[in-house]
Amino acid sequence: MDIQKVITTRRNIKKFKSDKVEHSLITSWLEAATMAPNHKMTEPWEVLFVGPETRAKLNHKTDFCQAPVVLAILSKHGATDLERNENMAAVSCFIQNFMLMAWASGVGTFWSSLGVSAAARTALNVPDDCDVVGIFGVGFPEEVPEAKERTPVERKIKHLS
Repeated sequence: MDIQKVITTRRNIKKFKSDKVEHSLITSWLEAATMAPNHKMTEPWEVLFVGPETRAKLNHKTDFCQAPVVLAILSKHGATDLERNENMAAVSCFIQNFMLMAWASGVGTFWSSLGVSAAARTALNVPDDCDVVGIFGVGFPEEVPEAKERTPVERKIKHLS
């Protein structure tokens, strides 16, 4: 699949098959994701593979859509507010790279923002100097939703003098 097709067909999956996703595949996608731009090569991401006990403590309303794999992806704060913002941007790029790599292999993801809650941070044992950017279900999609309509990009572009 070419990159444009990967980008335009990727969806947030809300129903997964129970089929196992090989750990080696996931780590290869994570390795590729590390090529994300990150200011001053801070490489601020950390990845937590969430096991069954922690997953139960997270108590997500859909149990991450029954995905066979759950990951939490963290961003280190950095020394300043600016560095924290730069790190969050870098981790978001890391996540996008990961999701696109997975999708190119026929594996979908579900992005949950549950990690911002104090209870989730406690369940994940997140250190005070990290943000939880997302908790992700990962697996083979049972269903792929249709794309939601997007605002034409021309309406989002401004030309400055």
